[in-house]
Amino acid sequence: MTAAAPRRRGRPSRSQVGQGPATRDRILEAARTEFAERGYEKASVRAIAKTAGVDSALVHHYFGTKEQVFEAAVEVAFVPALHASEVLTAGSVTDVGERLTRFFFGVWENPATRAPLLAIVRSALNYEAATAVVRRLVSAQLLSRIAGRIELPDARLRAELAAAQLVGAAILRYVIRVEPLASVPAEDVIVRIAPVVQGHLTGFATSPE
Repeated sequence: MTAAAPRRRGRPSRSQVGQGPATRDRILEAARTEFAERGYEKASVRAIAKTAGVDSALVHHYFGTKEQVFEAAVEVAFVPALHASEVLTAGSVTDVGERLTRFFFGVWENPATRAPLLAIVRSALNYEAATAVVRRLVSAQLLSRIAGRIELPDARLRAELAAAQLVGAAILRYVIRVEPLASVPAEDVIVRIAPVVQGHLTGFATSPE
């Protein structure tokens, strides 16, 4: 019997590739864990592969570079935030700021969604490659959707200012943990920030004189 030709180094076997979505999901889960624990810079494709129980070639086969692995992992973790734009049309325009603020802090207050968001933000704050990925996702998938639902002049700027207010508060509360903001009840934060977010979204129709 002729021995099978050795598989060329750096390429996944057909059996590995054939494992399909389950393997891909396992790699993504491992990537989220590695990026959360080590940050973007220290995480490696080799470590992600080891955690997922596959070889590095399979990670590259599904996702490509480390930056592309990070983007895929971030996009999955980013899914809850994509529903923010739907909040804008779920009720009256007069309280859209409160609805959006409650939704945003609801995502952050939930431990299941907070952990991956912390990993994303920490990586984005420290490494330019991660910053570029997050910027691209936020711009294309979140801010564009919100702006598309605001039927007022300067919709994109309004969306960005509202996001700046919310993201800034989240970084101080959950990432840097500045007191007393880090410890006060979320409801106290919401009632104070919601009117500001409302102003950004539906305030001046033209530039104030």
